[in-house]
Amino acid sequence: MPLEDTAPPLRVGVVGTGSISRAHVPGWSEIGAETHCYSHDGAEDFAVETGARVHATLEELLEAVDVVDVCTPTPAHPEVVHAALDAGKDVICEKPLALTPEDARAMLEHAERAGRTLYPAHVVRFFPQYAAAKRAIDTGAVGALAVLRFERTGSLPDRSWFADEELSGGIVMDQMIHDIDQAIWLAGPVERVYAQQSIAAGTATVRTAHAVLTHRSGAISHCRGFWGPVGTDFRYTFDLAGDGGRLQYDSAGDVGITFDEVAAARQSRGDGFLPDVATLADPYAAEIVEFAGALAGGAPARVDAADGVVAVEVSRAAQESLRTGRSIAC
Repeated sequence: MPLEDTAPPLRVGVVGTGSISRAHVPGWSEIGAETHCYSHDGAEDFAVETGARVHATLEELLEAVDVVDVCTPTPAHPEVVHAALDAGKDVICEKPLALTPEDARAMLEHAERAGRTLYPAHVVRFFPQYAAAKRAIDTGAVGALAVLRFERTGSLPDRSWFADEELSGGIVMDQMIHDIDQAIWLAGPVERVYAQQSIAAGTATVRTAHAVLTHRSGAISHCRGFWGPVGTDFRYTFDLAGDGGRLQYDSAGDVGITFDEVAAARQSRGDGFLPDVATLADPYAAEIVEFAGALAGGAPARVDAADGVVAVEVSRAAQESLRTGRSIAC
């Protein structure tokens, strides 16, 4: 008769209990984790909703948990991550890892010195449409990538610190970094960035930004981000063209990825495939489950701290381009 698995549940400490922390909870629940929390504000409400144990200080939480899930506003990421690493904990940190490449690299180097793992929560890699596109590209469905277009639209988040570029990094670092990371994931390293931004007259909360990334491979990625008025529908799209076909997705209407005729023909020959995404898990839950599995000795996660650092570096180059009007080398 097989022995029952008596291993204690993973103890996760959620630091920061704003809206993004709620998105992480289903993943922790799925693996049966014991949830703890600490936050300057809102910890008690979070505990009522999730059953988490509240801690009065960060130090108290760090003594009680195995893994730390950093869901604080961006400026606090480095301090909390360094404290967790000093306490010998593996860390999951919301994107961006930090507002500067220097701070992001210091976090990565600290994790390496401590022998701990640091995961950046680049959740778009776990959205089924983007994951399917990555698989299709890796199996040759569109041939060599040439032009990639990404768009992400929504209203400015309702917390006041998002509107302060010194705190959030603005639309480029907070919103567009998702598509910058996608461009790098799909088309490889970036050598130059050129960016522009328009801010609506009379309100700094409505703005659009464009970034053009030149990849070392010769591919070009165009990323557009838009923060609209309150009530703007959230929408995300991609259009990925190569010398063998094209992949498109638009969350506003498509039920899945669409092949053009050339890519569809290549797919039917077995040169590439797109999995059925209808039954895939919620991306936030899938992200947490994959990270936890990797920490337990399973397959490596699809994103690591080095990826998080690169995303910050390229996003920061885009910000420098906005400031100077010049193309910036990465």
